[in-house]
Amino acid sequence: MTHTALARKYRPTRFADLVGQEHVAAGLSGAVARNRVAHGYLLTGPRGVGKTTAARILAMALNCERREPDRGEPCGDCESCRRIWAGSANLDVVEIDAASNRGVDDARDLRERAMYAASGPDRHKVYIVDEAHMLTREAWNALLKILEEPPPRVVFVFATTEPQKIANTSSAVISRLQRFDFRSIGPRAIQERLRQVAEREGIEVEDDALILIGRVANGGLLDALSLVDQALIFGEGAITAVGVREALGLIPDEQYGELLDLIREHRVDQVFPFVARLVEQGADLGEFLNGMAEVLRAVTLAVAGGRPEGLTEELREAVERAATAFSAGDLLRMLRLFGELDGVIRRSGQPRLQVETLLLQWALLDRTLELQEVLEGIRDNPGTGGTAAGEDRARGGTGKTHRAAPGARESAERPRSGRRRSSAPAERPVSPTPTPAVAESQPATRVGSLAEVVEVWPRLLETIGRQRRMLREALTGTRPIRWDQGVVTLGVPGKGPLLDDRRGQIAVQRTLQGLCEGPDGPIKLAFERLAADTPEEHSEPTATGPRRQTASDDRGARLDAYRALDPSLDAMAEALDLELRD
Repeated sequence: MTHTALARKYRPTRFADLVGQEHVAAGLSGAVARNRVAHGYLLTGPRGVGKTTAARILAMALNCERREPDRGEPCGDCESCRRIWAGSANLDVVEIDAASNRGVDDARDLRERAMYAASGPDRHKVYIVDEAHMLTREAWNALLKILEEPPPRVVFVFATTEPQKIANTSSAVISRLQRFDFRSIGPRAIQERLRQVAEREGIEVEDDALILIGRVANGGLLDALSLVDQALIFGEGAITAVGVREALGLIPDEQYGELLDLIREHRVDQVFPFVARLVEQGADLGEFLNGMAEVLRAVTLAVAGGRPEGLTEELREAVERAATAFSAGDLLRMLRLFGELDGVIRRSGQPRLQVETLLLQWALLDRTLELQEVLEGIRDNPGTGGTAAGEDRARGGTGKTHRAAPGARESAERPRSGRRRSSAPAERPVSPTPTPAVAESQPATRVGSLAEVVEVWPRLLETIGRQRRMLREALTGTRPIRWDQGVVTLGVPGKGPLLDDRRGQIAVQRTLQGLCEGPDGPIKLAFERLAADTPEEHSEPTATGPRRQTASDDRGARLDAYRALDPSLDAMAEALDLELRD
């Protein structure tokens, strides 16, 4: 007994049977019912959504012997309908594959055949040209005249997946045709149609299997029906999700769930074994990345308060677990990394290495900290600069240590060149910040002159050297040069990086405040550039002529204004090792 493929057996025979294309069905059936059929149509859309089928139904309706006059629907049972639906030889309906008949001679032959009348007075000649974008410019030019002045009762239907190629090849043709754009069919509509087909065929099928097929079909019902046929070959009885994965070579959903857990728990050491298992299974790494991007999209939708559709039960549970651990900011950063590396991975000669790199970046990402959370932590713990509260929020309540700097820099970071350079004396001292815990056993020394600050300066260098070696090196050549009512001015060498390092300036000020205090309270710092030839014992700031304002100057001025509005920003940046960015 000959088996008929499901895609062919359940091909629609009426406009109303077109799945997901109600706008096209209404337009074409209405044209037939009102006798307002155009001489040319352009049907566009993805593959497998019903373009050629709609063209055949239109040909059936125009030549049906028992057509429904008020609805324009063909009967589907008369001799003419059966021949057209089956694609059999027919004098009045001709199907042409433009991929193999694309030249000017083929177009001229079509034009000459169209001049002959239909086989009956009540019939139409319908020419269906599939893959129409394959026609050459010369072929379109040969058809242009007949499309402008067609013979009576002749209809041309062009179907294509790439209408832009037709517009580029012969834009004049587009204006001679009525265009209908077919949409991709949604997963839910595909699943419902497959369920109906399974009931008619007496096939048992799991819901998760339908979800997988609907996802792989990618909006094409023709492909979905073909996949059902393929799944039936790999087993007897019911179509299961496991059988569909084996038949189609899909990556199991539990592996996507495992990867989500791996990223959520920062298990970096398991990235390489995970990718090794994928390669051992013969998985297509490109398809794996596409699937993972869809999973991240589902998690993002869940975090935003929506309900992801088209997920198996197993994958839905994994998505719900991840939605409680990731914020929208975390997921956006992960998707941004995917977007940056997706094209690179597909063009790379070493896709495995690129995939491992991407997964490592995902696993190393830490939770994004909202600026409001950090400020609240500082205000709740003013004596410690909010460090304890900030670290607790960075851990996300899980008890695991998360590095706050990478996560928070997305929302609170600035370039190192953000401070305004100036060789003139600083007009505004650094904003006061909470005094940190300094590794000194003796109490703070009270100072009231430049000489007393100079005596404390070696202790400051020693303390910073134990805590932050890079900052100690940056302080090379920097020394106190002026005392003015509790404000210490530090002279920085011409090439010293400290003028551009706001975090370093804050660290120096906080360390100095821990070692000594002024007569009226905490000491404040200002910074000036020293001339290259200024002797140490007569250090004075050097004034230079006016210079042009730069973009860095503008950013520095704006950041200074923000700090003036809320001095706790600097405390937050130092406590959590952040940088402020404009």
